[in-house]
Amino acid sequence: MSDLRVLIAGGGTGGHIFPAVAIGHALQRMQPGTQLLFVGARGKMEMEKVPQAGFEIVGLDIAGLNRSNALKNLSLPFKLIKSYMQAKSVLQNFKPDAVVGVGGYASFPVLNAAQGRHIPTLIQEQNSYAGKSNKILAKRANAICVAYDAMDRFFPANKITITGNPVRQNISDASISRSEGQAWLGMHEAKTTVLIIGGSLGALSINKAIEENLSAIAALGVQIVWQTGKPYYEQAKQTASAYEGQVKVFEFIREMEYAYAAADVIISRAGALAIAEICIAAKPVIFVPYPHAAEDHQTRNAMALVTHNAAMMVRDSDVKQELFNKLKQLLGDNAMQELMTRNLNLLAIKDADERIAAKVIEIAKENKQ
Repeated sequence: MSDLRVLIAGGGTGGHIFPAVAIGHALQRMQPGTQLLFVGARGKMEMEKVPQAGFEIVGLDIAGLNRSNALKNLSLPFKLIKSYMQAKSVLQNFKPDAVVGVGGYASFPVLNAAQGRHIPTLIQEQNSYAGKSNKILAKRANAICVAYDAMDRFFPANKITITGNPVRQNISDASISRSEGQAWLGMHEAKTTVLIIGGSLGALSINKAIEENLSAIAALGVQIVWQTGKPYYEQAKQTASAYEGQVKVFEFIREMEYAYAAADVIISRAGALAIAEICIAAKPVIFVPYPHAAEDHQTRNAMALVTHNAAMMVRDSDVKQELFNKLKQLLGDNAMQELMTRNLNLLAIKDADERIAAKVIEIAKENKQ
């Protein structure tokens, strides 16, 4: 079945785009000759990132509910109708054998339109708490790929496959030693290293908490790799200038495999992609979930690891007061670090992209018979 045609819809954040790209690459490895088309939302980062990964993408005129400005929602019904018509037109022209939804604005209209045309659909649900759109789409989906246990509270149990969340291949296949990571960052190999990451755009509350506690953290004798995101970069650089060589500030770290290799302890948001990567890196972690994620899914994601003794968690509202104490506690507890590393290793799934690709091929073949 070398003439497989697959459409992958969704995006909005790196947490949706990286898995989509990973699934695309896996399909081309496993089924050479596969024709792929991505569908995203105009003006969102997938319109730039997907072509950079070597894939074709078309954009829909779609936006989500604006929670801060109700007036902007007046045009939402028209955008939804327009995006649905655009989705139907894309399906008509491309004629896919299967459609994959990875979440994000473009996912719903495309999968909804595909289901209306009886084209097999697969939902890739990244979080431990399913969003409203996926719960609606699940009724007519052929397969649902998940990363957490107990997802049958949201979806029909017979459609669920636990695949894990796909991560970038340079992370899943990394064999970089700690000393290579330290050398790449220009750090001191003998010192304990704390890696702070807040997602591709940074995390304001984490950044402020680190800034306010920087002298206390530095006094512990650790070195810090601090990815701030663009908005906070200049301010953090200024703050860190007093700790020359001990604190390294980055706006964004593209080669995360080196940063993970160098780290001894990680502080991170709890997006599904970050969690999948940290499980593979298997480094002790303190999660600070983003509190405004839909249905507070980042807190639920983090708790799924906390209950497995694979992570610690600090609520966003408590981050200024509690983060330093939690970090100090973890750094001083080698047994806890070893337990976390062991349990993260048990939770890691390195071939999630291929597991999902295999399911896509399966539902497409069933439909062709």
